[in-house]
Amino acid sequence: MSRGVALVTGASSGIGAATARRLVAEGFEVVAAARRSDRLESLAEETGCRVITVDVTDPASVSALAEALGACRVLVNNAGGAFGLDPVASANDEDWQRMYDVNVMGTMRVTRALLPKLIDSGDGVIVNVTSTAGHVAYEGGAGYCAAKAAERALTEALRLELCGQPVRVSEVAPGMVATEEFSVVRFGGDETRAASVYAGVPGPLVADDIADCIAWIATRPWNVNIDSMIVRPRAQAANHKVFRT
Repeated sequence: MSRGVALVTGASSGIGAATARRLVAEGFEVVAAARRSDRLESLAEETGCRVITVDVTDPASVSALAEALGACRVLVNNAGGAFGLDPVASANDEDWQRMYDVNVMGTMRVTRALLPKLIDSGDGVIVNVTSTAGHVAYEGGAGYCAAKAAERALTEALRLELCGQPVRVSEVAPGMVATEEFSVVRFGGDETRAASVYAGVPGPLVADDIADCIAWIATRPWNVNIDSMIVRPRAQAANHKVFRT
């Protein structure tokens, strides 16, 4: 028996793709959404999920996504990213704008577009994938930390606004997760710098670890809301405290 339709944004790789796979396994009718159609098609062949190409920074694209969905019970706002690691003194305007557009505005647009369907489901679930960067700032991360803090605030305000409606609102804030693209994108394709982030760290989290958390939240009983979940590897005691061998 289907658990209903679950939409996952940013599903072409990393945490999004892992979440799509896991929710399919949990019995959801998964719709995987992202910009890269070729990767989505591969995911569809692997899992049987439905795919829709979307750019969460484009209002028209998000509107088309909402129109293409007949129903939606679970929304996983995973589309996001970090661009650059410059201090404020040399911050790049385009990097900051891009981070706000995808992490904050993108989450707002998709949520706004799908709220009527989530409410109509009678037991809607929204899971926003933020970051520990949105809880504690670090040097060089001002732009990303600010964007994720804004997404976290959006999540908290949304929960207050929907109080009394049949929709639960949760935040999953991952710490150090080794995925194939996150750090590579952040460092502009520099794979050596990207690899150095995880160098010597025993057991950094992987995408499946976060997908496991998201699936657990999505499968709780209707009356159970997980407000916020911070997930780190054992080697990471805090953003600034990481054990390396």
